[in-house]
Formats: sequence, C-alpha cells, structure tokens
Amino acid sequence: MVNDTEDRLRPDYDTELEPVSPLRPESPLRFVWAGLVVAGLILAAILIFKLLGGGGGGGVPLGGLMCPRPQPAIGFQPQFNAQEQEIRRLRRQAFQGDFFAQLDLARRYTRGDARAKSLDDPVEAAVWYELALSNPDGYAPIIAGSDSKGGQRGGAGGKLKDCRSAERDGAYAVLDKLLDRMSSDERQEVRDRVIYVLSTQGASGFRTLARLHDTGFGPFGDPKDGSPVAAKDLNKVKPPAAATLFTRNDVDVYLYNYLAAQAGDVAGYVMLKDFEKSSTDRAALSSDAEAKARRWVAPYEFYPPEAPDSGVPHSDEAQSVGEQGSIALGRLSELPFQHLGTALAYLRVIPEPIADEKKLDPSAVQAFQASIGRPATGVLTPLERVRIIQYAAVNGSPRAQLVLAVMYAEGVGVPRDYARAFYWFAEAERQGSPEARYAMSTYFSLGVSGVADQDKATAVVYQIDGALSGFKPSVQRLRELLAQVARSPRQSQERDFR
Repeated sequence: MVNDTEDRLRPDYDTELEPVSPLRPESPLRFVWAGLVVAGLILAAILIFKLLGGGGGGGVPLGGLMCPRPQPAIGFQPQFNAQEQEIRRLRRQAFQGDFFAQLDLARRYTRGDARAKSLDDPVEAAVWYELALSNPDGYAPIIAGSDSKGGQRGGAGGKLKDCRSAERDGAYAVLDKLLDRMSSDERQEVRDRVIYVLSTQGASGFRTLARLHDTGFGPFGDPKDGSPVAAKDLNKVKPPAAATLFTRNDVDVYLYNYLAAQAGDVAGYVMLKDFEKSSTDRAALSSDAEAKARRWVAPYEFYPPEAPDSGVPHSDEAQSVGEQGSIALGRLSELPFQHLGTALAYLRVIPEPIADEKKLDPSAVQAFQASIGRPATGVLTPLERVRIIQYAAVNGSPRAQLVLAVMYAEGVGVPRDYARAFYWFAEAERQGSPEARYAMSTYFSLGVSGVADQDKATAVVYQIDGALSGFKPSVQRLRELLAQVARSPRQSQERDFR
C-alpha cells in the first residue's frame, strides 16, 4: 500500500512537461500580475489628474510646472483638526503676502482641487487668486546666477521665473472662469475682501491697490508685458471677467497712493507726486481724492468669518500693524469690562449683561472663540476682547458702535484712526445712540470752525463719559478727529507732507 502511494506521487519523467506561463489561469502568479497592472493604472491616472490641475479646476499649471514649496512647519494644535490646521497655516502666510500660500489657499477653496469638497467656496477662491496675481512677488524680476553655457543670467532663477509665470497663467484661467459665473453681488464681495486684506498690509498693500486701478499697469497691477492677460483680449467687446474686477479710474489711484503716503511710505508719496504731474486733469482730481481719503475706511471691520460646508471659518489672520498695534492692545485695561459683557449679551453669547469678568463662564468664551475661528481656550486674549466689541458694532449695537468710536479716537485696543472713529460715531447716530447724535449735531456738524470750539468738544466728552461709565475720548482727540475729516485738502497736504 505504501508502495502504491509512492508510485502515485512519483513524477513521470517519461512524460513531456509543458512550460507554465505565469499569466495562464492555472498559474498562482496571475493574482500578483493583475494587482501590479491595476496599481500601475491607478498611479498613471493620479499623475495625469495632477498634471491637468485636478480636472482643470485648481489652477495647477498645465504640464505640472509648479514652483517648489518649502516644507511646512510641523506643529500640533489640539483645538483644530488636521484640515483646519492646514487652512489656518495657509491663511496666516497668505495674509502676510506670501505668493505661494495665496495660490495654495485659493486651490483649497476651488472645486476639483479642494482636498475636501466641503471646502469648495468660489468667492473665497477668487479672493486669493486675485491677491496672488496682484502680488509683486509673483512677477518681480529675479536676480539669478550666470548661465555657465551662455554667460547670461539664468540657472535656478530662470526656472523659478518660468514656474511663477506658469502658475500665474493657471491661476488667471481659473479666476476668469470663477468670476464669469458670479453675480454682481458676488463680484463686489470678492473686491471688498481683496481691498480689506491689502489694507491690512499697510503701505505696500495700498500701493498694490493703486496699481490695480491704474491704466498704466496690467489688470493685476503687473507690468503690461508680463501680464497673463493678452492685450488683444482686453479690447474685446466682452473682455475677460478677471481683467475687469477693478474699474480703472484716476480718483482711486490718487486715493490709494495718498493712503500709502499717509502711512509714512516714501514710495507712495513719490508715486503720488508723479501722478499729479502726469497731467493737468489728474492734478485737478486731488481735491476730491483727498477728501475721500480723509474719511476712507476698509470695507470690513474684520474679515467676514463665514465658513463653507467644512465648518472651517474664514479666520482673520491680519497681524497688528507695527508698534502702534501692540501699544493699542496694551491699553485694553482702560476699557471697562462691562462694555464687553454688554456686547456679549447683545450677541447672545451670554443670557444677560455682566459687569464682572469673574462671572463670565469659560464655555461662553469658547463658543465665541469657535465662532470666529480662534482656539477655544476659554480665556479671552486681548485681540478677542477687541473682536467682541467689533462684532457687536458690526451687528448693529449702538452702544458697541459708540465704544468702538472712542477706541479708535483714543487708540485703545486698536491703532488710532480718526476716519474709523468718525465712521462709527456716524453709525451709532444712525442706530439711535443719543450721545452719538449729540456729538454729530452739536460738534462734528460745525466742520473746520468747530476745531477751535473747545466748549462744545468738552460738552460732547461729558455726554459720552456719562453713557460709557468713564470711557471717553479726550477733548484734544475729538478736536484732532474733526480737524482730519473737515480740513481743506490743501491744508491736509501741507500738514502731512511738508
């Protein structure tokens, strides 16, 4: 029996063996080969998708010519998930003018390239594409090393110039499609957000806004010969939507150069004077433009904290401008907490106003922090204290509007800004604040003649003092405020630039 079994197991060497192909059905290797083929096809599809910009929706340059990105810093914030951490990191860099962060952030909000479809937000995507295209870092000349072959400048710098140009071309193509599909209200929202972000960058942002309105530059404030928009397209009956987001006009060019000069920028002042000398018509605009500049305020008090379906809010990552911003935040102890408690109650964060910070529930603080995209620590930072007043003011609280007007007049929590102070006095009057109405009717209405009327300024201060429990502007600040918003244009120029 054992011998029979051995005979059955012994190979028959007399029989000719057929070679076994690894692809034949009976081969055990067929599963391995099939898996490799499928994996290769998937990888090829992914590569093609990336090279084409995620289906044409993300603004990635055709051909995959993208500039290298620095490795992001590794950090951990337990208050945010991984997606929100990445968005906040990009927003911080983008607000500070990082060209590549602006591009990458725009792509995160773009359908087809968003890593999560819940991030899709056409308006927000258009904002950051526009800011990237108008960013001088995207088109400024690059000083590179010499080319070893031709002796000309090139090398790595030339490659960087090429990849930047390709990225701008891709961004322009996507922006044009986004804006072409938008309503006039949505386009206005894009404009307002762009203006706000650039205004937070100080003089350099104002100079960019001036170029965006200047016919001497390309549609994105860039050199005409380096613009991604072809000159022939600008002359069409219907020019590209991306090329007409900002209306070209000399008044706004003068306005933003004036604001840059007001910020102490020498280049802005030089451009302002060159603009005046370029033609008699432009010089004649100075009166209207200066009057507009003296009362100019950004479209938003803070960046609109809306959020796409992802729930990741559009956090305002603007940095406090220089030393003035730090000093202003350091003076917040002068603001009685009862105004914060009243504002929180107005916003329905807490059920009723409180005057003692010790009675503020940390969970209420966390709710407010989450609503503005801040870490939910339960402890208010100086900036968050300012935001409480700003949110209540923007949402129509006349008391918060009056408090904010005083904050801007005195430089408490926010850098001193007489134009914004006047704006919030006017808003408070419209919302029915009796103190603001008294200030507007008995003092600010006097115009230039009221600057010297110390008695009426004192009366206004007395009214505000009683309403805000000791939080008031000084008589001198009110007089300086009125001097700015009411003085003649020529007096303004002589005072600011001599």
